[in-house]
Amino acid sequence: MSRVGKSPVAVPDGVEVRIADDEIMVKGKLGEMQMAINPEVRVTQEGKQILFEPEDQSIRARKMWGLCRSNINNMVVGVSEGFTKYLEIQGVGYRAAVEGKKLKLDVGYSHSVYYDIPEGINITCEKPTDICVTGRNKQVVGQVAAEIRSFRKPEPYKGKGIRYKDEYVRRKEGKKK
Repeated sequence: MSRVGKSPVAVPDGVEVRIADDEIMVKGKLGEMQMAINPEVRVTQEGKQILFEPEDQSIRARKMWGLCRSNINNMVVGVSEGFTKYLEIQGVGYRAAVEGKKLKLDVGYSHSVYYDIPEGINITCEKPTDICVTGRNKQVVGQVAAEIRSFRKPEPYKGKGIRYKDEYVRRKEGKKK
């Protein structure tokens, strides 16, 4: 039995959920999202809760049960609150700035790195060393943050690079004389 799939998804005020034959649509203050429902999972709505059941007891149906519940919960949270990832830049002369629909990164290369901001994602730089990635789709927010981090991953000797706000970078000792 799926522990994740058993628990219902609570629908907060201001969020509207419509379940069609094979599709679910969630609408809230941050926008609208839709997803195809796996035919091996039965999704029903009772009042302010969305319930999930596997169609049969096959292994695949039980796997999809928990996955479907997690994806729909992420949709409900995304359209009501949104998701945020924080990145920080460490290094002398390393900085970031948003210029229109592009993120400009100066991270130790001979040139500036420009990253096109995807549709549905907001990137802000409160300080030149802090980057905030927000959006309603959890997967896209995480992917954008990972792509920005990949331009200059934190290195273990001086700790320079782009890292997540709560990331711990294990430091190594340098060369000995």
